[in-house]
Amino acid sequence: MGGPLPAARTRPLPAGAVRLAPTGHLGAWQERNAAATVPHCLDALETSGALDNLRRLLDPADPEHHDGPYRGFNFADSDVHKTLEAVAWESARAGEPRHEDTVRRVVDLLRRAQAPSGYLDSHVLGGAAPSTEPYADLRWGHELYVLGHLVQAGVARARATGEDDLLDVAMGWVDDVVARLAAGEDLVCGHPEVESALVELFRETGDPAYRDAARRMVDLRGHGRLGSGPFEPAYHQDATPVLDAGEVAGHAVRQLYLLAGVTDLYLETGERGLLDAAVRLWDDAHGRRTYVTGGMGSRHKDESFGDPYELPPDRAYAESCAGVAGVLWDWRMLLATGESRYADALEHALYNVVAAAASTDGTAFFYSNPLQLRDGHDGADEYQASGRRGWFACACCPPNLARLVATLHTMVATTGDDGSLAVHLFADADLAVPGPGGADVRFALRTGYPWDGDVLLTADAPSPVPLALRLPGWAGAAGARLEVDGAPVDVAAARDGRGYLRVPAGARRVRLVLPMEPRALRAHPRVDAVRGCVALARGPVVHCLEQVDHPGVVLDDVGLDLAGGVRVGPADDALGVGATLLAAGRARPTAGLPLYAAEPGGAAPDEGVAVAVRAVPYAVWGNRGEGPMRVWIPVAAPPRPGDRRRSGR
Repeated sequence: MGGPLPAARTRPLPAGAVRLAPTGHLGAWQERNAAATVPHCLDALETSGALDNLRRLLDPADPEHHDGPYRGFNFADSDVHKTLEAVAWESARAGEPRHEDTVRRVVDLLRRAQAPSGYLDSHVLGGAAPSTEPYADLRWGHELYVLGHLVQAGVARARATGEDDLLDVAMGWVDDVVARLAAGEDLVCGHPEVESALVELFRETGDPAYRDAARRMVDLRGHGRLGSGPFEPAYHQDATPVLDAGEVAGHAVRQLYLLAGVTDLYLETGERGLLDAAVRLWDDAHGRRTYVTGGMGSRHKDESFGDPYELPPDRAYAESCAGVAGVLWDWRMLLATGESRYADALEHALYNVVAAAASTDGTAFFYSNPLQLRDGHDGADEYQASGRRGWFACACCPPNLARLVATLHTMVATTGDDGSLAVHLFADADLAVPGPGGADVRFALRTGYPWDGDVLLTADAPSPVPLALRLPGWAGAAGARLEVDGAPVDVAAARDGRGYLRVPAGARRVRLVLPMEPRALRAHPRVDAVRGCVALARGPVVHCLEQVDHPGVVLDDVGLDLAGGVRVGPADDALGVGATLLAAGRARPTAGLPLYAAEPGGAAPDEGVAVAVRAVPYAVWGNRGEGPMRVWIPVAAPPRPGDRRRSGR
């Protein structure tokens, strides 16, 4: 994200200012993304047909021309663009071009396939769409969505490598769209995304026409222009003008991308109505419609937000792309306000639903992210699978994850509006921050987070700028400890109105110790699906039970005995996690019971058998084979004294 962001309360550090160490959790994730996920996505562009779809547009005399049918969804071009963006951000992270020969070949293919007008959508140009006329189906065509990802890839490549070749291709198309908007055409896409891309292009070029085009697209929404079928206008974010909306609605990814674009516009214009709408809708999304894992979207039918508190764990859709889009929106809200609650939400989604979307080797993925997999679940459908898959017919999620992970280092810290260095994500990292005199001030951030709550920030000289460390909402002020140059500091006194601990300039060594005791979380009483259940968490990490850790019982029959407490268990190196959780439970056999039965009156229920419960981070579930899993665990009643049936002995 470039440009001055005039309305921001805290701003990104310069490119290259933060480098994650591969020894830390986030740094290791970036290394795995670079070594496995990005190459996997590049390979899949060939095997999925995404590149062949573009080769169909070449002159028949061209040696690369492809005669086969169009393959994939109508927005398959966006898989190409998101992968190119991931490569670009990985090049920026590494400090040198990555996969450059492949990228140049793909950029040349895009250039040759592009129409003279600049338009470049292979589904339409190649005759696979019902009409070869551009923008004939704005509701379902996804053309502007594809354009948005092309623009973002072009901007990323220009910033990462200084090469404008991909940006030139993108601008050939986007300039035609901007001209059409200026001429009065009502171009608005059924899948928002281009709005953020246009703002980013304004930041890159300084041309306000791109920012204004994004604003016009936002204004065009919410008036039913896109029509209906088979879903209602809310699905396409076209039922209510965004500035008037009181709650999030419709397709979750579309809603989140739109609100990221709205927040981008606020960051550039300072228009208060945009931020007011974003805050109002963020509060609704996170206050009534977000899963405990940070996932959003509870309905499979239309990939949408459900009613308030409609959060069934076994039917959760929680698309991986919604997790990515949520992080992108949280990041923009953090920049706009400087408030820690947005960093809390970003971290929570990142360590849970986003991390769970990819396997521990980085080459298999979930499309949807349920919070419960029942015994006997049919996982044949790739959108409600029992295990991760290497690619999808609708392959939006893998390259989306790749491009996000390649940028994680940029979200670690920012420069506050008071000149302070604000630290949002705790990770092993080295930072070079511009000081008041222009010279860089170097900091080392060291921690075992999220498994260890000890965070140490050390400057190579007395810091010439104030420091601000996020106090996570899950930690609270009571259990945290703060030391500055070896002296204890009262946490409550250091906490500001935005949720950060403030340290004046001059400090060299700041230590924050966060409480890492396990927590048993209960849902709001209106979340009917999980009444009588708890979810286990430690730090920012939500845990789950897997069948593989509970042999001899059916996981669906297991209840948790909270009277015995929850304790921290050992690390699991095979899963790459630094801690597990252990507790006592009971499994009450249910095989053979009738579907419905009268209350037994005074008779004691069968208490079943004692079970040693082991919970692993939700982020790594499904890496040891397919099988039942659950985040929300029923609380078992303790065995009654003297009841002969309470024990499994």
